[in-house]
Amino acid sequence: MRFSDKVAIVTGGNFGIGRGIALRLAAEGATVAIAARDENRGHRVVEEIHDLGGECEFFKTDVTDEAEIIALIDNVVSQFGKLSLLVNNAGVGSQHCGIEADDPPAKRWQIFRRANLDSTYLACAHALPQLVKNPDSAIVNISSTASFHGNWGLYGVAKTGVDGLTRSFAAEAAPYGIRVNAISPGWIETSAQETAAAAGSEDGDWDMPPSLLNRMGTPGEIAATAAFLLSTEASFITGQTLVVDGGLMILDYPSRPSLESVGHRVYSHSGKYEAP
Repeated sequence: MRFSDKVAIVTGGNFGIGRGIALRLAAEGATVAIAARDENRGHRVVEEIHDLGGECEFFKTDVTDEAEIIALIDNVVSQFGKLSLLVNNAGVGSQHCGIEADDPPAKRWQIFRRANLDSTYLACAHALPQLVKNPDSAIVNISSTASFHGNWGLYGVAKTGVDGLTRSFAAEAAPYGIRVNAISPGWIETSAQETAAAAGSEDGDWDMPPSLLNRMGTPGEIAATAAFLLSTEASFITGQTLVVDGGLMILDYPSRPSLESVGHRVYSHSGKYEAP
């Protein structure tokens, strides 16, 4: 129960990774405020947490709107008395961004920037004055391994901004004892539909494995990482982006067949291990 005296905001906490984080924080004693636009999904997660004996409330919020961010933080503090933890998870990816083929460059950039980068900045900026009032406050931002690759376009650009923002806010918040870190997830299985879309096939089969572990990650695995970074166990970690991707980033995927063919020369052992 590392968070028994904490109040946490999880943006986008009504689905996928955000839902996983909300469930984990509540399971460890935090009072959780879920901020998102979809009320039906939000209330379902609230019910899940209540059924598990946790405390949770849904706050309908458009995190790209500064006025709504301010109202969210004011309402959370008014209802629960304080704010201790902030998880900036809300954002849009390539599948459901709403961009049409004939949309101009400015509109495309605005969609990705506002949902992924501006929302994180606004939440950090307006939460900071409340976080400083409570000991061991912390922020975790959700980035993406897309920030390492040019082929994810503007989504990757926006998430690269989240990494930079994490470092900047870590420096700004450090004098107050507040730590700010980010998680950069790889392929995470949030639903069968999302998995099929990520794999590029209806049956969910991948042309290449989504990680060195030959599987996608789970929201629970990202939630466990977030819980660690938010806890005092990570008291000397700040300004970092932790990649959680099953080893995907260390592999040059276009050359994987070549790596396999010369494996006996480049790996530490010439043979293959037998998995249990």
